[in-house]
Amino acid sequence: MRRIKRSLPLIAAFALSVGPVRSAAAADVRSELLQRGEYLTRAADCVSCHTAPDGEQFAGARAFKLPFGTLYSPNITPDASTGIGRWSDDDFLRAMYEGIGKDGQRLYPAFPYPAYTLLSRDDVLAIKAYLFSLKPVAKVPPRNHLTFPFNMRWLMVFWDWLYNPGQRFEVDASRSPEWNRGAYLVEALGHCGECHTPRNLLYGLDSHKKFAGAVTAGWHAYNITPDRTTGIGGWSEVELARYLSTGDSPHGVAAGPMGEAVDNSLRYLSREDVAAMVTYLRTISPQTSNVPAAHLEGARNGPVSASRLPPADELNRLHASAGVRMFAAACTGCHGWDGRGLAGTRAVNDPEATNLVQVVLKGFHLSAAGGRPNMPGFAAGYADRELADLANYVTGRFGAKTSTLKADDLAKRRSEGD
Repeated sequence: MRRIKRSLPLIAAFALSVGPVRSAAAADVRSELLQRGEYLTRAADCVSCHTAPDGEQFAGARAFKLPFGTLYSPNITPDASTGIGRWSDDDFLRAMYEGIGKDGQRLYPAFPYPAYTLLSRDDVLAIKAYLFSLKPVAKVPPRNHLTFPFNMRWLMVFWDWLYNPGQRFEVDASRSPEWNRGAYLVEALGHCGECHTPRNLLYGLDSHKKFAGAVTAGWHAYNITPDRTTGIGGWSEVELARYLSTGDSPHGVAAGPMGEAVDNSLRYLSREDVAAMVTYLRTISPQTSNVPAAHLEGARNGPVSASRLPPADELNRLHASAGVRMFAAACTGCHGWDGRGLAGTRAVNDPEATNLVQVVLKGFHLSAAGGRPNMPGFAAGYADRELADLANYVTGRFGAKTSTLKADDLAKRRSEGD
């Protein structure tokens, strides 16, 4: 009995010493989980969709204008009343894998759960852990406004049956670890196909045109297959890695949704992960699209040779147009008369001038590239007719084919991509 009494202080001291060690170990594990969760949340680019312009991060309420109405992203902060604070692990997994919310309602595929369903359970729960570590924000997004029958969520049962693979990513043993990592990043976390693959009449991804490019929210997500004429087959590995990391390249700069993806997501990826994405993209089946790839001459602030000029009669017509006066007033200060940074880029080669118009209207700023590639928007300063003339001049003078935009086209595009 005396021995036991004499041992009690030693036992107590041992217990007190072990307790802090276990607490420290648990804290280290928690810290590692949150760091991993933050990295994965950035790789999945959750913040871009779940943050409204000038709103608090992850509080939702960003509008998505679709052909059949407008959707608003939900609040995914850990607020118990208006966010996901009461969601269990199983609730979160069900939403990410099956597109079903805690209340049992079907989610719309503007939330890319058909891509996130490929994620591992550990990665999904790491994302949840990170989101739950953030400050709760009490915010209720606006109600969705969808036309019939798209406002009937139960119809998503049939859509999911057609387009949600409902399975986790499977490693291809015949490929390298780098290729498999790239496939996981591109197909699952990065959900690149959600923007870069055309959709069919049911708004499902057209697997026959995978990564061939598509217009999303008023912007053209370009062909990212290895096709040399209209894709990224002419890009070097260094150029492609630089573009993914900074949004800047000799072929053009990232703007609109792609600029957001770079600034909010891709620039935070490790060099190894970016290289893995490049490796995987190189192996995608080449697809053709209607937007020619960039011609590098003139795209890197160099002079444009006579061989790149339009035919003499077309050049004379362009120089007599109202567009040349707009170009002189708004563009020559930075781009000069030889189109430095414009000539031959994808945006200028597009005969629809899709991204060119959006950049002219809204401008862009790339933080990932140190803010160097940037341009102010001119939506407020010029009329639709003037900006249509400007786009027609720029595509004709520096691109592959002259666009034929009218004032009505500009008026429509002003409302797109917001």
